[in-house]
Amino acid sequence: MSEHHDGFPASGAEFVRAKGRDNSSPQRIIDLTLTLRPGMRGVACEPKFNFREHGWNAQTLHLYTHCGTHMDAPTHVEAGHRTIDEVPLSQCMGPAWLVKLDGIAPRALITVGDLGGIATRFTPGDSLILRTGWSAFIDEARWRDELPRVSLELARWCVEHQVRLLGVEPPSVADVHDLPELIGIHRTLLGGGVLIVEGLTHLDEIVHEKFFFAALPLKPLRGDGSPVRAFAVEDGQGSAL
Repeated sequence: MSEHHDGFPASGAEFVRAKGRDNSSPQRIIDLTLTLRPGMRGVACEPKFNFREHGWNAQTLHLYTHCGTHMDAPTHVEAGHRTIDEVPLSQCMGPAWLVKLDGIAPRALITVGDLGGIATRFTPGDSLILRTGWSAFIDEARWRDELPRVSLELARWCVEHQVRLLGVEPPSVADVHDLPELIGIHRTLLGGGVLIVEGLTHLDEIVHEKFFFAALPLKPLRGDGSPVRAFAVEDGQGSAL
């Protein structure tokens, strides 16, 4: 098995058979989460207890609320009063569409036109996942410095079409070095009810255009964001389940 950029196996897929479903069509669960590791931006850990001395192993983790694969809450950019602990789990999962943007240029603006036919078939309440291949650059400066960005046009489209979750591979939906753009895009989305998931990986493992997507955050009180465990679920027929 080949190694992924974060030093772990490249495949994020597992196969399970759901009770009561056709055994010929096992479900695929695809882990879309970056592994949190020392040296990653916003991640540090230190040993706390060890089995030899204390009877168990444990670490103390220090996590930036927007490290790795994470979700932004409206309070992240003061786009509203809702904090991450107030986000209902029902908004963290559901049907999603995969937009294939492989080979996109660095710093490119992603527009409504890039959605292709998905723009006309999208159902309000579904999620939108943008596959750019950018997670391949996690250990390079360009992952953060040259990321493709969500245009204001697309951000407004997402609000108008009631996108539940907008997921991207880079660490941000906007240029982190352009504060007006960064605030504007985040406020448009979060203020319009669209939750943002950044830092996704393994999107190339998703086979079908529509699938079930979930991104489950931790629950820090009055949190402005949180790392998430994000995953996709497909069945043998390509259904969103």
